[in-house]
Formats: sequence, C-alpha cells, structure tokens
Amino acid sequence: MKVPIKIPAVGESITEATVAQWVKKDGDTVKRDEIILVLETDKASVEVVAESAGRLSVKTKEGQTVPIGSVVGEIDSDGAGAAAAPASPKPTSAPPPITAKPTAPPPPTRPAPSAQPIATFSEATQPNYKIQPVTATPNVSATPNVTATPPLSPAVRRVVEEQRIDVTGMTGTGKDGRLTKGDLMGGAASNAAAAPAAKAPMAAPAKPTSLPQPKVHAGAQGTTREPMSKLRQTIARRLVEAQHTAAILTTFNEVDMTNVMALRAKYKDKFKDKYGINLGFMGFFVKAAIEALKNFPRVNAFIEGTDVLFNHFYNIGIAVGTEKGLIVPVVKNADMLSIAEVEQSIKHYAEKARDGKISLDDLAGGTFTISNGGVYGSLMSTPILNPPQSAILGLHKIEERPVAIQGKVEVRPMMYVALSYEHRIIDGAESVSFLVKIKEGIEDPTRLLIEV
Repeated sequence: MKVPIKIPAVGESITEATVAQWVKKDGDTVKRDEIILVLETDKASVEVVAESAGRLSVKTKEGQTVPIGSVVGEIDSDGAGAAAAPASPKPTSAPPPITAKPTAPPPPTRPAPSAQPIATFSEATQPNYKIQPVTATPNVSATPNVTATPPLSPAVRRVVEEQRIDVTGMTGTGKDGRLTKGDLMGGAASNAAAAPAAKAPMAAPAKPTSLPQPKVHAGAQGTTREPMSKLRQTIARRLVEAQHTAAILTTFNEVDMTNVMALRAKYKDKFKDKYGINLGFMGFFVKAAIEALKNFPRVNAFIEGTDVLFNHFYNIGIAVGTEKGLIVPVVKNADMLSIAEVEQSIKHYAEKARDGKISLDDLAGGTFTISNGGVYGSLMSTPILNPPQSAILGLHKIEERPVAIQGKVEVRPMMYVALSYEHRIIDGAESVSFLVKIKEGIEDPTRLLIEV
C-alpha cells in the first residue's frame, strides 16, 4: 500500500511551505515516526515524520515551494523488503566506464602535438628576430631624396647651417618654392616628432614593467546566486515594514555591571549545581525590563488602527541568531517566572531554534523583545522593532571604561543599552525614563527582588 506524504497545515496564516531538506533519500527504507522531511515556512522550520514503514519515493525536489496539502512523496509499505534487491546491480555498473577510460589512445598521441608547438615557436621567433633591423633600414633609406632639396635663401641657409637642420624632402612655401623660417620651424617640429616614433620599437620592452597590466586574481572573480529562504524573506519583509510603517526612534544609556557581575560570580557555582544551567545576565535584564514595563505600560502596548492596545501580560521575546536567520522565541508570562526559570526557558528555546525544531507557538504572542548583540562583540547598535511590538531593548558588549564615581575616576565594567521605540505612542521622556528604570534594576539587583 502506498501512503502519500502531504504538506501538513502548520498555521492559520501559512498557505505554502518550502521543501528544505529530505532527511531520507529517494529509495531509502524508513521506519514509522522517523523524520523524513524538513519543511521551511515563513515563520519556522517543521519536521515531517513517516506515517508508516516502507520504501520512500520522493516526488518534489529540495528547494521547491508547494501549497499546504500537496503530495511531495509517498511511502510504499509493501516495498520495504525489496529494498536490498535492486541495490546490488548498481555497484556492478560503475566499473566498466572506469576501466574504459585508461585504454583510450590519447596518451600515446600527446608527444606529437607537444613537439609541434615547440618547433613552430622556434621558427617563428627566428624571422622576427631578423626582421627588426631589416624593417628599420628601408624606412630610413627610403626617406632621403637628394634631388628633392628645395632652394634656400642666404638667411635661411645660415639658419640651416647653424642649427644643422636636415631640409631634405621639405617643401618651401616661399617664392619659387623657397624655404622660409616658418618652414624650418615646422620641419624641426616634425623631425622631433619623428625621432621618438623611430625609437618606439626600442621602447616596447618597457611595457611589462607598467603597473596596471598584471591581473593577479582575474580568475578568482565570480558570483553565486542563492535563493532566499522563506524565513529570510519574511525577516526582510518585516524589517522593511517596520521601517516604513513605524516612527522609530532610539535612545541610549549605559549601565554599570559591577554589582550584577559580583552577584553572578558569588552564586554561579551554586546556581549551576541546583538548576543545571549557567547563571547569565539575560535573566536579570528580563526581570528589569518587566519592572520597567509595569511602570511604563505604553512600551508594552500595540497600535491597532487608530487605537492603542494595552497588554496586561508580559511575554518577552529573546532574539536568537541561527544559521537560517534571526528568530525570536517568546518566554510566556515571564513576570511569573524566577530568574532561574527565565534562564531555563531561554536555554530551551535557544536549543530548539538552533536545532531547527522551533514551533510556531514558540514564536507567537510577544509583547516586548530583547536582543543581545554583545555576544557577537557589538559595542553599540540601533535595533529595529519587531512588529507589531512598540519597543525593543538592545544589549551590547561589556567593556571596562573609566567613569566618575563620587568625584573619583574608577574603571568599571560598562554596557551601552539602547531602546528603539514607536514614537507615535511613546514619548521621548517616557522612553528615557524606561531605560533609566532598567539601569537602576541592573546596577542594584536587590531592587528586582523586592520589585521597587
């Protein structure tokens, strides 16, 4: 019995999917519930498993985009045992072409053509070597003409003798064809121009020394065309939409990370022993952001038409970079989680994202996003909104800098933070105060425990 492999429905707004990868190849024997196909939609990657055991028949190639419900292959449950039979003839058909190639006659004939270019090269260079002096003399001997000397006046003759000008072959423009001083000037200029021309063949060897001639990497230039994935197309479209439809403005501040780093260093070992994960900085920033959102609810709001939709829950999106692009899993109801639970959720979603197992539900429902460019070494940036959200917090690299502390200069671990926000509903004063609230929570982490 042949069981069709159909593109499953993966979301209400998704009407098509791209066959990203066939995990199993055409003709392979598959087991029930084994992953055979990876689909890519404009929101996430989806794995498709085999509904029955049997032989796989692929009908749609990788990279093709097909509608939801399309049949991209089938599994022949009756052909599972016949997989080994047709496989044996394939290796036996490969050796004949391999043995045929060495017996071809071209190798013996190669010496003959190689000898000809050498002979013709030596013959060609011999005449060229002799022609150069021969072609130079006819040009020189052909120009003199003793009977063509024009008549000279005494004044012109004096100039000719003093400046030793060769007037042979020159045409005079004076009376009875006599040469004038103007003719002598023109003749002298033509002689001067002729001299470099005659020496031009001698200057030919200088060409190889000119700098623009060498082309070192002429063969290394080229381009490669690669179609954008559905996920990358969606990222591009949403970023452009955010720029075109929102009034985005960014405000900056800097945070002294001394106290958080000291707290982390003090408890990181006990934290890992108890929860099995490392104590990072993201948990602190999530809790600090939630306290700031509670104080400035417009930052947690959306624009819907001409209305402002206020959210009374806190779903924090954490931007995660993957090989296929940036995705934003959402930590649901983060205000109800401890720092340890936030860290566990972030690790869970990050692993799913990098393994390509993130689901649509994992990406939905975010009200505020945090993006940490500091892990890549970014010192400062202006993050772009994740529509329809109205704000995004950008974290950056921790760097030691001299700062003034109570009238004294001290070196502290500092981080620049950036808040990009929708200026249509969030005022400048509100955005700055929001960022100051986050700064206070990080610089004095005990405030996060008592929520002040």
